[in-house]
Amino acid sequence: MTPSERPRRLNLQQRSALAGEAAAASAEVENALSTPSDPTAAAFFDVDNTVMQGASIFHFARGLHRRQFFTTREIASAAWKQTYFRIVGVEDPEHVTDARNSALSFIAGHTTTELEELGEEIFDEAMAHRIWPGTRALAQLHLDEGQRVWLVTAAPIEIASIIARRLGLTGAMGTVAEHVDGVYTGQLVGDLLHGPAKAEAIRALAAREGLDLARCSAYSDSSNDLPMLSMVGDPCAINPDARLRAHARAHGWRIHDYRTGRKAARAGLVAAAVAGAVSGAVAAGVSVRGRTHST
Repeated sequence: MTPSERPRRLNLQQRSALAGEAAAASAEVENALSTPSDPTAAAFFDVDNTVMQGASIFHFARGLHRRQFFTTREIASAAWKQTYFRIVGVEDPEHVTDARNSALSFIAGHTTTELEELGEEIFDEAMAHRIWPGTRALAQLHLDEGQRVWLVTAAPIEIASIIARRLGLTGAMGTVAEHVDGVYTGQLVGDLLHGPAKAEAIRALAAREGLDLARCSAYSDSSNDLPMLSMVGDPCAINPDARLRAHARAHGWRIHDYRTGRKAARAGLVAAAVAGAVSGAVAAGVSVRGRTHST
């Protein structure tokens, strides 16, 4: 790493830490009012393609699009940027910054109450039927053993909290959007709750709740979540991408795949196709952002 790169990397680490702390601070615990019978153990579940088929933020954004929150071109741009971030931009500060700046810009000016009410509607119409029954059963096993269960996701905390509440889980940690007097500014607190930020969120929550991470479990589909998976005593790969599957096999981790063989193969082909098409999509996104700023 060159001297000029160090400040930029440090800023990313600081933003990840801030995002994790913000997520842990906002974690809902409304279903954990009584003391759990196993208070030092817990389970942490990623959401997209782990608990739910597809990306929760995309289902949410599509629901908002139906309600005329923004144009078709804008939702397409946002979707491509987030896909690019997940596939090829994880380690590139410029890609991370672009994803962060576009992630929740579409809710600027709307109220927290408005988004929460719409989130409930959109969950029923677009998300409820996409929950993987196998993953839901795994979460219930932890609850039945007297352990607490949190969702940990890059999706907005408002969406994550709705999903957790509907599934009867303890709570959720997600990306925290800044709001002033109940109105969203379109900016994030820290960074997206992604990759290392998830590990920071779990670490902060564990310290607050007295959890023994060696007795905790974590579940994810993505190699981006290796920091989260590697910090617990019982990591498990759910519908894993190729890199995570290989890592899980090499380290003796549990693996559950609820997709059919055809769907799993198609997922890999789609990822490759998206990586090839994404440069044009990012260019389109830049033009949308320029138009938005000029109005």
